[in-house]
Amino acid sequence: MAENGEQRGEKCVRIEKELPIAFGNFTNQENWDFFYAARGAGNFSEWYADWPQLRTLLRNHLSFPPSAPPPEELSILVPACGNSRLSEHLYDDGFRNITNVDFSREVISAMMKRNLRERPGMRWRVMDMTDMQFASGTVDAIIDKGGLDALMEPNIDPRLGTIYLSEAKRLLKAGGKYICLTAAQSHVLGLLFRKFRFGWKVNLYAVAQEPSSGTTKQRAFMFIAEKYILTVVSQISFMDECSVESHGNQVRELFEALERENTVRAEYSNGTDTWHSLNDLNQGVQGNIGVLEPGRAVNLFLGETGVSRFFYSGLLLDGRPLPIPFSHQYGVLFVYSMQTFHGLLTSSPRSWALAICHKAARLLIVVLDANHNVLANDIESDIFRFIKQLAPGDNIEEDKIVITYADEGYKQKKNLYKVTSTLTGPIAIDDVIYFDPPGDIPTPGKSKDSIFRRLRFGRTEAFARSEALLSTQVENKKVPAASRTLKKGKPRMFESQPSDSQASSGDTKVDHKYLSSGLYKGLLSGLLLFSVHSKRTIPAGRLVKTVIIGLGAGLLPMSLRNYVPTLKIECVELDLVVLNVAKEYFSFEEDDSLKVHITDAMKFVKERAVGINSSKIDVLIIDVDSSDSSSGLISPEAEFVEEPFLLAAKDSLSDKGLFILKLATGYPGVRAAVHSKLQMVFSSNLFSMPVDEGYSELIFALKKESPVIGEEELTQACEALRRSLEHNSGDWIKQTLVVSKNIAPLRKS
Repeated sequence: MAENGEQRGEKCVRIEKELPIAFGNFTNQENWDFFYAARGAGNFSEWYADWPQLRTLLRNHLSFPPSAPPPEELSILVPACGNSRLSEHLYDDGFRNITNVDFSREVISAMMKRNLRERPGMRWRVMDMTDMQFASGTVDAIIDKGGLDALMEPNIDPRLGTIYLSEAKRLLKAGGKYICLTAAQSHVLGLLFRKFRFGWKVNLYAVAQEPSSGTTKQRAFMFIAEKYILTVVSQISFMDECSVESHGNQVRELFEALERENTVRAEYSNGTDTWHSLNDLNQGVQGNIGVLEPGRAVNLFLGETGVSRFFYSGLLLDGRPLPIPFSHQYGVLFVYSMQTFHGLLTSSPRSWALAICHKAARLLIVVLDANHNVLANDIESDIFRFIKQLAPGDNIEEDKIVITYADEGYKQKKNLYKVTSTLTGPIAIDDVIYFDPPGDIPTPGKSKDSIFRRLRFGRTEAFARSEALLSTQVENKKVPAASRTLKKGKPRMFESQPSDSQASSGDTKVDHKYLSSGLYKGLLSGLLLFSVHSKRTIPAGRLVKTVIIGLGAGLLPMSLRNYVPTLKIECVELDLVVLNVAKEYFSFEEDDSLKVHITDAMKFVKERAVGINSSKIDVLIIDVDSSDSSSGLISPEAEFVEEPFLLAAKDSLSDKGLFILKLATGYPGVRAAVHSKLQMVFSSNLFSMPVDEGYSELIFALKKESPVIGEEELTQACEALRRSLEHNSGDWIKQTLVVSKNIAPLRKS
């Protein structure tokens, strides 16, 4: 304990009084090496609280529930351990399976030497907490004593905290706990709340103060998130041992943030489907699960604390009778896409069509999200005991259970490139040939063996981030500069026309005229429709300032540049690796009318919001998929639908500015909550267009609140758009006109 250490001649450095601020930011490894070397192994630093204030809380949560492993077997990870004595106290208290990591070789070496004899089972690793080299689902508890706070310094990369929490969540087993000691600053709490929504049970505690510390010292709090069922969002419980009167703004701001977050969670839980555990089914809540019941569909979750590495979401379907006999009694299909799985949940015909395709009397569909980042054999061995309990009949033989993995409908696949980025995580590029290619491939490139190039991000929940059509049928031409620049003279209407652009990549060419999804077609039609309606005119030589948040493969900005040459496009992308991939494999090119900024999107938009009028944005497009299934969103990232960003986005727009957002979620409560926030910020002129068979939607919001555009005005705008395009030719014109009619005012929630 700290007192014993001081009796041995060691000195405890009170970290709140002696932080290495003079050395720069907290994420610099050299700063910390210098800090620890200067103090020596005899001094130790404690962030926020000592062992006597933490022992009871930690022991209670590490020992619960009863199914948790015994203390000596419980796998504990302590990231950014520094020279704190916390791990030593835990070890001496019976928790012997502890691994400590820190990126400072200096402190790891000192702590290893210090503990070698007294605590030989303790493990020490030099490792960056944002890139921990451990297998997924292998840790029972992560105890973070100030590490997240250090990563969330206001002046450093804002993504580091997000990346670290994604790593922590990946490492935890089913029922595992993330325990964070924090000063609970508003930006840290905001991140913790967003990252631990769906699939986590959360408690917040005020840590007791030292008896001699008085009541004016900043309080420390313990945030505890238990890995639970993905489909459940629960309220945050706060164990209050402090008062606003005695602790002022810190506690007041925490109470306010907690109240706001619980309001969000209540909204998100509205309309959520009922999900059942295996225990529920065994008790007969859906009838006798051991007997086939044609037409039965059950949403369920599998996994158990202390038993499995992961929790799983699933859909069980008992097939309806077919004209021909079923091929097998029981089949299991693993789907590697949360987006695809939610599509099945929201579309009964689609799920039953899949059941018919697999010809199984009972089909269990199990989704694997970004957290199930292990080999297929590991997944099967982890979940098989639960799969077997859902088999129809008694004692079905294991080899009679047919296990398949969704092949995404392709008959040929070639992996081109894989890279792991510190910011984005795993990135993969592959070329595929589909059994059933999309029916809207341009005629010159039409082929039963059309090749599509896909970009996939391992951390996102979307099926594929980008998908491009490859072609060898056309010449490699660039758009003439004159076709992208307005001629001098009187103001012109917002123009649109396809170019002859085809960009090459090796021996193949990416067809940037091909609009790969209903999303891009809808976005183009909405962009043109609202431009025509607002009678946007642009002075000679001035282009429409367009900002796209999220680059991906660069297909959207390249397509918009080709079809609407009056745009001046700026893309905002945080990760340079993503930009390099877009250039190398998807023929993305920058020029005078298309630029990329490698920076944080939040910072970029806020700067435009407070900037002068000449820096305002005419069109702002959010095209960022979620990297976190616990947010309840497939797209966008949760922070892009929070009120602070939406307000900044509105302020960044010019007077006739247009805001466009892609929204995808399988939870009705989440969709309604996002709609509500959008309506608070863009009160009047807010519109929606369903895309991708209604699973996703495009939101269009005009900054100008009057005049209000209703159904009649939209119909008139569609007719005006038709007239403006009547002298153009091509399939894209027909598609644009058809899709534009699907835009409607967003109904009040």
